[in-house]
Amino acid sequence: MGYKKVTFKNKNNEALYGKLELPANQQPHNYVIFAHCFTGSKDFLASVDITRALSAEGYGVLRFDFTGLGESEGEFSETTFSHNIDDLVAAANFLSENYLAPTLLIGHSFGGIAAIYASSKIKSIRAVATISSPSDPAHVKHLFKSNLQEIRASGKAIVNVGGRDFTIKKSFLDDLNKEKYDDFLQELKKPILIMHSPQDSIVNIKNAEELYVAAKHPKSFVSLDGANHLLTEEKDATYAGKICATWAKRYLKSEDVEDLKSKHQVMASLEQSDGFTTKMKLGNHYVTADEPKNFGGKDFGPNPYELVSGGLSACTAMTLQMYAKRKKWDLEKVEVHTNYHKEHASDCEKCEDKNTKIDTFDRGIKLQGKLDEKQKERLLQIAEKCPVHKTLASQARINTWYIKSV
Repeated sequence: MGYKKVTFKNKNNEALYGKLELPANQQPHNYVIFAHCFTGSKDFLASVDITRALSAEGYGVLRFDFTGLGESEGEFSETTFSHNIDDLVAAANFLSENYLAPTLLIGHSFGGIAAIYASSKIKSIRAVATISSPSDPAHVKHLFKSNLQEIRASGKAIVNVGGRDFTIKKSFLDDLNKEKYDDFLQELKKPILIMHSPQDSIVNIKNAEELYVAAKHPKSFVSLDGANHLLTEEKDATYAGKICATWAKRYLKSEDVEDLKSKHQVMASLEQSDGFTTKMKLGNHYVTADEPKNFGGKDFGPNPYELVSGGLSACTAMTLQMYAKRKKWDLEKVEVHTNYHKEHASDCEKCEDKNTKIDTFDRGIKLQGKLDEKQKERLLQIAEKCPVHKTLASQARINTWYIKSV
């Protein structure tokens, strides 16, 4: 969905690889950094779904592999919690130097607590969100508790996390115990959103309570009821991303975005791998279009004909209310129900031929208020004068041209 592959250096001059997810118009109103879970990657399902939900709302989101993970250079065994924080700072510097400074930091699981600490080192960050995050960096030790004695005795051990083997060194454990989360959160003077599932079996929801109590206002909590720790269900990750997008707008300032070339500021963007899920920018608003699941889509938004029908319904309602106000009629409420389908013309000569069917919009109008029959009849006539109605009923012309890539 409109991402760019990017590379930047960490403090040890090792290359970190990431993907910058962009909205339909390629011009984000704010930039976000997403920190993945412990031993995870930028390409984990949750990482992808959360960032795409944000980009669909106009954000630019950088997700990247921490040092020694995924495509990024370096040895994971040489990293620490502090190293993750430094990687986030490096990501912020990359965005600041090449795009715009990031304003929102989101972390999943271990990435959540790293995001909290990193936010104090990145001046441009105005808000922080955590998803399934532990309340203390040291919480991650439970993942390799059976190896703790070996790590302390020999300085390192191979531990299995999520079905994969990783080398954990004693320096990693020592680093985890350096900070006290409660003291740190008391000093964090930035809005924070804490999201957690009551059914999380990896990081108990008690951690969310501890984070919330320790944090200062403004602070918010949203329950991810029914979700697992890794948010492997697309609907759960997408929900988390949408919540972050909506919550953060209260605390972020939108950057000025250059107007689109089209007069009515409408565009759609669809990547080869996205199926039917299409990001759109309509004026100053971001919308997702899709097809229903039985047609091969994900049903993340209205289909194209529903969008057209919606335009007709909205324009009709606006036109009728505008006319009624001018006439000072008591039109309390108008509902316009529109359905699109194809049917044969009443005078068709080859009705057995599917190609003779014409596009048809069935429009039902419900009027509420103290209106007499003449007023109601007149409003039905006025509905015919709705601009979108006129456009759909006329022989419209569509001019198409090729836009060269920059």
